[in-house]
Amino acid sequence: MTEPNTPPTPTSKARTPRRSKTDLETKPETPSSSVVTRRTTRQTSITSHFSKAPTKRKPLEESESLKSEPESMEEEEHDQEEKRRRVTSMESGAESAAAEAETAPEAAGDPEMSIKEESLESPVQQLTPKLEEPDREASPGTDAQMEEDDPDVKDEKKPKSQLRDVTPKRKTRPEKRPTPHTSASRATRESDEKRSKTKEIAEKKETGTKAMLNLKPQEPRCSECGQYLDDLDLKYEQHPHDALEEPQMLTNEKLSIFDDTNESGFESYEALPQHKLTGFSVYCKRGHLCPIDTGLIEKNVELFFSGSAKAIYEDNPSLEGGVNGKHLGPINEWWITGFDGGEKVLMGFSTAFAEYILMDPSPEYAPIFGQMQEKVYISKIVVEFLLGNPDATYEDLINKIETTVPPSGLNLNHFTEDSLLRHAQFVVGQVESYDRAKDTDEEPIYLSPCMRALIKLCGVTLGQRRAVSSRSMKPPAKDKDKGPTKATTTKLVYQIFDTFFAEQIEKDERADREDKENNSKRRRCGVCEVCQQPECGVCRACMDMVKFGGSGRSKQACVQRRCPNLAMKEAEEDEEVDDNIPEMPSPKKMHQAKKKKQNKARISWVGPAIKVEGKKTFYQKVCIDEETLEVGDCVSVIPDDSSKPLYLARATALWEDGSGKMFHAHWFCAGSDTVLGATSDPRELFLVDECEDMQLSYVHSKVTVIHKPPSPNWAMEGGLEPEDMLLGEVNDGKTYFYQLWYDQDYARFESPPKMQPTEDNKHKFCVSCARLAEMRQKEIPRVLEQVDELDNRFFYSSATKNGVVYRVGDGVYLPPEAFAFNIKLSSPVKRPKKEPVNEHLYPEHYRKYSDYIKGSNLDAPEPYRIGRIKEIFCTKKSNGKPNEADIKIRVYKFYRPENTHKSTPASYHADINMLYWSDEEAVVDFKAAQGRCTVEYGEDLPECVQEYSARGPDRFYFIEAYNAKSKSFEDPPNHARSPGNKGKGKGKGKSKAKPAPAPEPSEPEAGKLPKLRTLDVFSGCGGLSEGFHQAGISETLWAIEMWEPAAQAFRLNNPASTVFTEDCNVLLKLVMAGEVANALGQRLPQKGDVEMLCGGPPCQGFSGMNRFNSRTYSKFKNSLVVSFLSYCDYYRPRFFLLENVRNFVSFKRSMVLKLTLRCLVRMGYQCTFGVLQAGQYGVAQTRRRAIILAAAPGEQLPLFPEPLHVFAPRACQLSVVVDDKKFVSNITRLSSGPYRTITVRDTMSDLPEIQNGASASEISYNGEPQSWFQRQLRGSHYQPILRDHICKDMSPLVAARMRHIPLAPGSDWRDLPNIEVRLSDNTVTKKLRYNYHDRKHGRSRSGALRGVCSCVQAGTPCDPLARQFNTLIPWCLPHTGNRHNHWAGLYGRLEWDGFFSTTVTNPEPMGKQGRVLHPEQHRVVSVRECARSQGFPDTYRLFGNILDRHRQVGNAVPPPLAKAIGLEIKQCLLAKARESASAQVKEEEEEKATQG
Repeated sequence: MTEPNTPPTPTSKARTPRRSKTDLETKPETPSSSVVTRRTTRQTSITSHFSKAPTKRKPLEESESLKSEPESMEEEEHDQEEKRRRVTSMESGAESAAAEAETAPEAAGDPEMSIKEESLESPVQQLTPKLEEPDREASPGTDAQMEEDDPDVKDEKKPKSQLRDVTPKRKTRPEKRPTPHTSASRATRESDEKRSKTKEIAEKKETGTKAMLNLKPQEPRCSECGQYLDDLDLKYEQHPHDALEEPQMLTNEKLSIFDDTNESGFESYEALPQHKLTGFSVYCKRGHLCPIDTGLIEKNVELFFSGSAKAIYEDNPSLEGGVNGKHLGPINEWWITGFDGGEKVLMGFSTAFAEYILMDPSPEYAPIFGQMQEKVYISKIVVEFLLGNPDATYEDLINKIETTVPPSGLNLNHFTEDSLLRHAQFVVGQVESYDRAKDTDEEPIYLSPCMRALIKLCGVTLGQRRAVSSRSMKPPAKDKDKGPTKATTTKLVYQIFDTFFAEQIEKDERADREDKENNSKRRRCGVCEVCQQPECGVCRACMDMVKFGGSGRSKQACVQRRCPNLAMKEAEEDEEVDDNIPEMPSPKKMHQAKKKKQNKARISWVGPAIKVEGKKTFYQKVCIDEETLEVGDCVSVIPDDSSKPLYLARATALWEDGSGKMFHAHWFCAGSDTVLGATSDPRELFLVDECEDMQLSYVHSKVTVIHKPPSPNWAMEGGLEPEDMLLGEVNDGKTYFYQLWYDQDYARFESPPKMQPTEDNKHKFCVSCARLAEMRQKEIPRVLEQVDELDNRFFYSSATKNGVVYRVGDGVYLPPEAFAFNIKLSSPVKRPKKEPVNEHLYPEHYRKYSDYIKGSNLDAPEPYRIGRIKEIFCTKKSNGKPNEADIKIRVYKFYRPENTHKSTPASYHADINMLYWSDEEAVVDFKAAQGRCTVEYGEDLPECVQEYSARGPDRFYFIEAYNAKSKSFEDPPNHARSPGNKGKGKGKGKSKAKPAPAPEPSEPEAGKLPKLRTLDVFSGCGGLSEGFHQAGISETLWAIEMWEPAAQAFRLNNPASTVFTEDCNVLLKLVMAGEVANALGQRLPQKGDVEMLCGGPPCQGFSGMNRFNSRTYSKFKNSLVVSFLSYCDYYRPRFFLLENVRNFVSFKRSMVLKLTLRCLVRMGYQCTFGVLQAGQYGVAQTRRRAIILAAAPGEQLPLFPEPLHVFAPRACQLSVVVDDKKFVSNITRLSSGPYRTITVRDTMSDLPEIQNGASASEISYNGEPQSWFQRQLRGSHYQPILRDHICKDMSPLVAARMRHIPLAPGSDWRDLPNIEVRLSDNTVTKKLRYNYHDRKHGRSRSGALRGVCSCVQAGTPCDPLARQFNTLIPWCLPHTGNRHNHWAGLYGRLEWDGFFSTTVTNPEPMGKQGRVLHPEQHRVVSVRECARSQGFPDTYRLFGNILDRHRQVGNAVPPPLAKAIGLEIKQCLLAKARESASAQVKEEEEEKATQG
């Protein structure tokens, strides 16, 4: 008789070591039909297998160790029993204290902190503080392993009070297989043992001490399968009543598909027979039902199974007609044969005797097998999804998983995010296997953004070879989602790309070859199993290797050895942009560079001197080594560094003085020295504001530089074949051209300045000198009109700085440190000091050691101080003259609501531009003035405050005055109400002159401006157009948006626009072919129609490329960025705007940016680029966006708008490094701004409360707007209906986690309690078990372990059995937290006084932006809340289901940001209109003078 629950190892057929079949190695591919695929050989007679030698044998030493196992088990149990007796009393005290600590929340009255006591009644309940239900796959190591890892804490880690596993006791009994009745009695005995142990612990509780809390008991685990023995879900095998051993079962005639006459004809075949198996269960040697996919087979753990075997042709999964078997196995491998009809997965076991294709599991085994089926089906979903959506984000993948209906066989209502996380390792492995089967030139789909996020989140190990064999992971062919076609390009754009890439591809491929030759080890991590594979010898790369008889030219690695870890690392590096930009040099100035003196033998003046000024004698011409140089000619100068190209300059003056024969060099900048770098035309130069005096002996030679102004018909030449810029010129290597002027600090390409010399200075006129002098004059603070002199002071009516005139009575912005207020403000809100927490209840709280909280405004700067200028004065020098270097202004202080004694809460309800007058005064340096603003008394306004404020920025008003002494609000005095009092104040002294009030741009003039006819490409739901409409500069007549829901949303909000729901490439092709309408009859815009072109082309198509090569270039040149540039070239609009993610300026070492600017420059556009932070323009969100602006010749190139609101400094790193040079935009408000920051409270505190999954698309507001921002978004028109205040319905587990996130600022997953909770679906979560010593973070203060996987121990790989699921604390987060900044922010709550993370297209608590929980409600943010975070008015309509609407909002440009840019464009239009008007007046005056 055999030992109970210990099936004997079959002696007639021993096994070989477990083999690991590769995906396409031994199992034939399954056809797409539902027919089961089998081996190609016919089934043999089973009796022939019993007499043959074994094909799979376990190593001898393993067999011997198994024989000696009963003795060792007996000794081990004896030792454990002794230890139990030693620590029982200590353990009981510890358990009692832990139970008190953990039940504290219940005592406090929180019903959600744990499940009800009566629902957990169990004999084991008193054994541990809380009933723990670990996942059956979660088995993090054994006691022996833990002792080896940390011998110093051996006794501490040993179980203090264990449930006895009765299996070792059974080892001493006669070897006999128990019947089902025996199994039941064993369960009864085990239950009795648990009760007696519980009683013993209860009796000893009185003697326990709280000091033993650190001696946390180690949970007992099975020594075979590693499952926890105190798990109530742990089940034992139940054999069928008439079950046979495997050899007897397989000889049953029911399993043969041949009759006796044919049987002998197949005895010679070596293939194993195949059968169906139904009603099966899998178990370990101890009889525990266990899964087969957790790495046990790979570790040579023997797993056996029972069930009813049926003939291969049987399709009925019932037990009827089958042959019952027990102790089948052990299992050598398990495998996947494919998908039956695309849904139900077919799986099988291999033993030494046969292969079994699985049908239905036994009722006891069904939950375990269901998870295995689930993981394979999820793999199918993921692979199919990635094939059609290679650029999908993690949130997109979760959406796909959650919206896919599971097949009926899985007994699941829906998949959840936890389903994906639970099976992440398997899913990624299947995606890898799919990649290995693909063509070598295709981009691996495991490098897609969503897979990289999943790999990081779950700590997936790449490059593993598993014991599972997948016969065909390729899903059936499926139509891909509709996507853009090949890019339609104009000839100019195509020519630029092809010219550049012809050289660049060759250069990069050469660099790649050198990298591989010189640093081949860098191409592999050397750790993963893929790297350690041998070359396959059959792929194209191997065939080219010398060792396989090839040429060895390609230097490519074997396809089977493509390292996934290195590919992941490179993909991550390519997308990440470091915000901590080191100190980079600004672009080097030409005059700072060293030049090389030439040996010029003869330098002589030609002709007489034309003018003498002091010691300088000016000449018109000079002869240098027989080459005549004239004023205005261009010359080359050799740099001291011979590796640099020649410096080129225009000689604007020639003279002789004490320093010798001299010339004034106005430098040109080579294209390669601009932001364009290597993409520039080597013959193109740019004017710069740099010049210097040099000796003529530095001149190398004379060169030709031609100015190429835009053609008079420039706007209509779009799309034509571009002419050579130097057509007809001599190609002598000394001929260059220039079109534009370049600002090296701001990377601005503009039309050359229109400055002409006068008769007096034409012999030495330098445009650079003139411009620099003009700029210096503007920058220097100056007083203008003196009005009085009194007490050694000179008083003035006005002063100027940076081109802005300040007058007495004007409002002025001053830095926050300019003056203090006469009331002691309460100190800024600070976080309360961190109190120690119960680490037993909150085991992850220790990770929150940083005080920095994402989305916090604590470090946001104060907005500008605002004053009204009372006096402008200078002190008198000793010589009696005014000291104009020290100009002072005396101002009246204005209080903002938050500056009064009411502090910050006072600003919540007040208008953002409302102030309080005060008679307090301050004297400030005029140099500190940051700008001018308008401050009016509200009662004196001819219009309502809202209309006054809407007429432009920098407008403030006050209704009351504030008295700091009495802390009261009063009526303002008369002198505050009449800003016409422009004297020095208080009637002192006499005024010499009365200045005129500052003329402001008249609104009627702005109102007369015709709106720009606009085409919005990739319009989305219309955020960019909405902002431009609010700025009053554009009229979007056409929009192109392929995605139907977003196109419908655009139509709803812009009914007068023509919206094309088509591929932009198709439309451009139609227009270029001369068509006037598309197939639907919609009129297409023609050349000359479009005055402004704007859009945000998606650029994911090339976001994963590392180097440009022939394949990646093909992707890039067909990208939508190239299509968008072709639209610009064809239509030649007056203004062009490209918006994209911040990383756009850094993709591919900024190559995408460079080529975009290069195309615009070649077209003749003025252009620039910059990064803007949307939070600085009036939304409660950090959202950095790259903006490229362009203006046609003759227009003014807009500046980037100055920030309006202060914002968190960490989110305002806006500089860009290109080619190791740091570029900044023109923005000057770097440390403050006019208005305070907009907060989450400002954004959504008025919205009614809703629950998780709220789906009513229209509800009432339930109250008035509470903040200025809310009043702006609700609008002036009464709107009783609130739309889109709906939120995603999260799964029961996610909903429970959200309920347990505290409401305190900065709360996230690290604040979750480790408790059991009953979910809304009536299931119960499990506690997370910590069974590993974390080498990095050590132990908790109570001595508890902190690791959830073996990988926290140095040099130890992940243990598949350590995974845990259905826990309130997601297992994957502590698993990988040490590597990823503790996943700060996941499951994070927004802070009322903080701001949103970048609004994403699908709010997921574990997504890229995890701070998506409402500050107080237990749900994710609603669609309307996200729309408000983007600055969309409440009246703005969205379209589609909830995820469609989230996506529309998340992809949009915030309208307030677009409005700020639009107002800058408006300033350019106004300036041009004024210029035209003044030119017309001048013309008319000249005509009158001529006629007179």
